[in-house]
Amino acid sequence: MTNQNSPAIIDNSGIDPISNCSANASFQDVLEKRMARRSFLKGSLAAAVSGILGVGLTGCNSSDTAEPSPPVSVPPAPVLLGFAAIAANRADAITVPAGYTAKPFLAWGTPIAGTYPDFLEDASNTAVEQAMQMGMNHDGMHFFPINVRSGGESSTEGLLVMNHEYVEPNVLHPQGPVLPRPAEQTAKEIAAHGVSVVHIEKTAQGEWQVVANSPFNRRITGETPMELAGPVRGHAKVVTKYSPDGSRTRGTLNNCAHGYTPWGTYLTAEENWAGYFMNSDETQVREHRRYGVGRSNGRYFWETATPTADRFSRFNASTIAASASEDYRNEPNTFGWIVEIDPFNPDSVPQKRTALGRFAHEGIVFANVTEGEPLVAYSGDDARDEYIYKYVSKAPYFKNTAGGHLLNEGTLYVARFNADGSGDWLALDINNPEFVAKAAVAGVVFSDQADVLLNTRLAADVAGATKMDRPEWGAVHPETSEVYFTLTNNTARTEANVDPANPRANNTTGHIIRWKERNSIAAVQFDWDIFLLAGDVGTATPGTDLVLTADNHLASPDGLWFDNNGLLWIQTDMSGSQQSSGPYGNNQMLVADPQSRQIKRFLVGPTDCEVTGVIMTPDHRTMFVNIQHPGDRSTATNFTSNWPAGGTSRPRSATVIITKDDGGIIGS
Repeated sequence: MTNQNSPAIIDNSGIDPISNCSANASFQDVLEKRMARRSFLKGSLAAAVSGILGVGLTGCNSSDTAEPSPPVSVPPAPVLLGFAAIAANRADAITVPAGYTAKPFLAWGTPIAGTYPDFLEDASNTAVEQAMQMGMNHDGMHFFPINVRSGGESSTEGLLVMNHEYVEPNVLHPQGPVLPRPAEQTAKEIAAHGVSVVHIEKTAQGEWQVVANSPFNRRITGETPMELAGPVRGHAKVVTKYSPDGSRTRGTLNNCAHGYTPWGTYLTAEENWAGYFMNSDETQVREHRRYGVGRSNGRYFWETATPTADRFSRFNASTIAASASEDYRNEPNTFGWIVEIDPFNPDSVPQKRTALGRFAHEGIVFANVTEGEPLVAYSGDDARDEYIYKYVSKAPYFKNTAGGHLLNEGTLYVARFNADGSGDWLALDINNPEFVAKAAVAGVVFSDQADVLLNTRLAADVAGATKMDRPEWGAVHPETSEVYFTLTNNTARTEANVDPANPRANNTTGHIIRWKERNSIAAVQFDWDIFLLAGDVGTATPGTDLVLTADNHLASPDGLWFDNNGLLWIQTDMSGSQQSSGPYGNNQMLVADPQSRQIKRFLVGPTDCEVTGVIMTPDHRTMFVNIQHPGDRSTATNFTSNWPAGGTSRPRSATVIITKDDGGIIGS
């Protein structure tokens, strides 16, 4: 999720307005009661929870018994967190610990497909060329070993797939944006959104490069044809002029974090999509109103593009014609989904998996899979006072038959965090009597399950979910199955929400919550605690020995990922003003040992950037990290960052390749 400042004529804040007007309890209300009791892992609750939430957590092994000494021929395991933490700073550069090297790779505009057009430093590339180059503002990503479908774990060749969340018109165009929007500028902005699939390989000299002319290299943009899959497909509320039968749509937008399936496909999450549309109807339908669709214009004014064309007018969701099949009143309803992409089949059509719900998806993360049990996935709705969701497939998971069908039929739940440290998953299901009764009491009518999913936020309001502080990335511990979620901040908190355990009105620094399902991953009850309260040096997390120091103080935790050694990598997304004037310096990436809560700062990004997206090769010797919007407060004539090329160059989002100089394990 971005916190970038706004260009002069375009609302590029990337933050949706608060649209949750329900009376559901806020997370702060629950936390006040929860921490006041200070009972987590203490007293009568300790015996029940100690085995659930990781008194026995380990960084690499969850066994309660000591491992036998390895044979002499087996090299010892690396000492994790053995590096020296780096200091916070405001350098316009990438800073990593001593003994590590970081190199930029695949910057915005790098040619990857088609005729491979070179990037032009003055940003004069055309829209057609942009659709063959890396998109703008890299975000979540995954590395697929080239042989993963056959069970292989190549660390020297694979497909790097990543999101491009949004665009910065001041940097994308030579002279910045123009109003009304020219068709060429608008088309280029749409082309810079979406997803890139890049076939990469490691040379004999140890350098990574794009495999030129690979059939896998592909751009998926804001105009790529896509299918609607699952319960919403064919529903009257997704009928448009483009798809009168409600089965298709065009493009994916504002793709923030991601996920990847056990069967080797990529999932991209549509986050702040609502701001791309406008609807000037006197009374907006709830499918628009509850998600914050604007009344006067879209974020980039795409609906004003001239000359007028259907590809642009679809961003005007006002009621214009006699029927939905003659205008785009339902176009926003085809966004807000998780999109499945098969990176190994360049001819495949991306599928919007509607059973996973419609909201501002930050990303999606799967619980550890078990043969014969349901598939379980979690996703956060990244807006202030919104919710955390869980999906449980109807059919069980079997490796030999697993596929996208598991994401088309299942039950969507929303989380309620109770004051005693327990939690409940509340079903959003038209066939669930408790949910139906709550809807009746609230005076809310859903015509069918597709209507529930189209209005996921409203359904969660009805169910009585707990309002959260902008739920962002999730991560599941590879061995203990605990689920961690970042809650990046909530500046709408007032003095009325201050409590002894979290005494911060205008919560600008956020925290990380974690939970463990009871009995099985498909359970409808869980137990939770606070893993980390972010903040300045001296900030303490209640009920723990964790007190932040100069080695690990942080604000606005966002990106989150577990490596296979059980280390938790934490990335931050502070606003530009918070970076420039606060005590934290530029955005950063830290790494934590969940057992000891030892945390060290591992990376600091360049000026005005967000550090987001992280993955390693299977051998843990190459790390890929994305640097988004360096210089995001730039104007068309004044760049606040010149990373990665330096000098007076135009700032460009890019991936960073991190290696250890001795060829060792990242994080050791």
